[in-house]
Amino acid sequence: MVLYSFGFAAFIFHALPPEVAGPTIRRAFPYFYLFVIGSAAISSILISPFDLISAAFLALIAITTLPTRQLLMPAINRATDRADRASFKLLHGLSVAITLSHIFMTGWVLLRFIKI
Repeated sequence: MVLYSFGFAAFIFHALPPEVAGPTIRRAFPYFYLFVIGSAAISSILISPFDLISAAFLALIAITTLPTRQLLMPAINRATDRADRASFKLLHGLSVAITLSHIFMTGWVLLRFIKI
């Protein structure tokens, strides 16, 4: 999640002109969210026999990524298309906060897993 969100996106905007970078990111992020949903759900199932609390957090990540992908991401795209910078900043900030919370939750699960 860290590499994709902060490495890949930053690289694309640095390496490509804005008129190419924006559409490229727009096409890539739905797959990122599918990866997060799938990996969190599978991880939740696999860890559940050993740690129900970690399984619940991973399930929460999977569940909360779905509306992020289906509702928030299209709203961000609409704000971009309308050149509505205020809405874009608010919505993008929310998506960053959600992703950061997912990263922290995943880190917490990994720390719990090390202790098992």
